[in-house]
Amino acid sequence: MTPPADATPPRGTSPLMDTRAAAQRFADTWQHAWTHHDVAAITALYRDDAVHTSMPFRPPHHGRQAIADYITWSFAGETDPHVTFATPVVDGDQAAIEFRVHAYDDGRPITLAGCVFARFDAGGLAVQTRDYWHTTDGHHGHH
Repeated sequence: MTPPADATPPRGTSPLMDTRAAAQRFADTWQHAWTHHDVAAITALYRDDAVHTSMPFRPPHHGRQAIADYITWSFAGETDPHVTFATPVVDGDQAAIEFRVHAYDDGRPITLAGCVFARFDAGGLAVQTRDYWHTTDGHHGHH
């Protein structure tokens, strides 16, 4: 039997814990899927009408397919990625998750360091994400 939509969550659960679980799944999936360039696994984390902004002044990507196209484009030329995502910092229905990548961009070693801010729906899917990131030549810092 499914409880009504306005039902009180069972004792011991909270929306914050649901967001924490969604954010950790988001981080774990991105870490593994980026390492293996698995676009389908990443885009499954997003609601169909999600909006992703890859950098503050770039136009946003509207919808799961546009997000998949962006990720596919961003993986082009990248080889041997070593990806780590930190433990998410969660507040309400949102999370901030730091990430770092050591990879090769057209054969040149690079380090990418950044953070994603993600907002999740009640089902745990990302509905809005914003990235802030920088790259530098060589492999720097922890991965």
